Parts: sequence; C-alpha cells; structure tokens
Amino acid sequence: MTEVDGIKSFENKEDAEKLLEKSRKRIDEIDKELFDLISQRTSLAKNIALSKEYLGMPIFDKSREDAVHERVELISKEKGLDIDIIDQIVNMLTILSKNEQKEILRRIVDGQY
Repeated sequence: MTEVDGIKSFENKEDAEKLLEKSRKRIDEIDKELFDLISQRTSLAKNIALSKEYLGMPIFDKSREDAVHERVELISKEKGLDIDIIDQIVNMLTILSKNEQKEILRRIVDGQY
C-alpha cells in the first residue's frame, strides 16, 4: 500500500482487505468505548437529579443545554465534523439524561429511593 497526499493506494486486493478488516475492528472497539462513555454519562443523571431536586431546579435547564450546544458546535468545527449531525447526537444524549432524571425523581416520589 502506498500513500500520496493522505490518500491510500492499494497494490493488491489483500492489502485492501487487511485495511478494511483492521478499520472495522477499530470501529467495533470505538463503538464499545462510546457505549461505555454514554453509560457513564447517563449514570451521572442520578447525581444531577438529586442535586436539582434539593435546589428546587427543574429538569430542563435551557441555559445549560445552550452552553452544551455552543461547546459542541466549537468542537465540531475544530474536528471538521458535521455540526447538524453532532447536534442531533447531543440532543439524543440530552434526552437520555433527562429521561433518566425523570425516572429517578419519580422513584423518589414513589419512595423507592
């Protein structure tokens, strides 16, 4: 395999197949890491929900969400990522967190915590 200006050129089919397999294996590893991080992020919802409950804050905090989206937009630009798609991913993570917080607060009301 040769590389010119960051573009890989294959000399044979085996090189292409090796790179494909290696890249797919790394994607699988990264996916696992992403899910581990999402799980860690979501587990923080309990701390956030309990703190918000004590402070009398609502689950939805527009200023915090706006700040997160601004930060994500800057990082997306720096990394050359599609801002709209990354924004959708962050929206999904935010929904996941809010749903977890709601469930935790429901358990508090029901006396399960």
